[in-house]
Amino acid sequence: MLKTTDCDLTVQIPEPPALTVDLRWYALSTRSRHEKQVRDRLASIGIEPFLPMTRQLSQWSDRKVWTEVPLFSGYCFARFSLMNTHSVVQTPGIVRIVGSVMPEPIADEEVAAIKTLAASRRPVEPQDYLCEGAWVEVVRGPLTGLRGQLIRRAGQDCIVIRVHLIQQAVTVHIDMNEVVAVQ
Repeated sequence: MLKTTDCDLTVQIPEPPALTVDLRWYALSTRSRHEKQVRDRLASIGIEPFLPMTRQLSQWSDRKVWTEVPLFSGYCFARFSLMNTHSVVQTPGIVRIVGSVMPEPIADEEVAAIKTLAASRRPVEPQDYLCEGAWVEVVRGPLTGLRGQLIRRAGQDCIVIRVHLIQQAVTVHIDMNEVVAVQ
């Protein structure tokens, strides 16, 4: 407490509360092929970045070479307080902080699991997030706009379209790059 006296009157002014900085992990959407630059720029302004990498065999014009590429194309992770949102978004190469309405933090356990995988140096590869049973919408091709449930039949991806009233369903083969998850 700070005390100040003025003409026999003692006034006690409370000290401001200690500022607690809540550091959380966030996913940052980056411009295409700017993940490494974003990582380096965040580190240069004092924000802890995390860019999981994986090795990939690439065909060059005259030979094949192993290159390191981001595990999640188009994304970089960063640990910061929401008070630093402005400086993060101002960083060249960042499109936005991922979240439906406002930035949404990622669970520490999920980031820790990805860090453990990255540190293991075992081969890892990206995996489609969609799994069998997920509801999807077709966003490309002649079936654009259809919604159905994703299944795997005879080693091929399909979506199921159901007519509830007559309790009948049909399946159609689909490429995974033609669908997105329905939220």
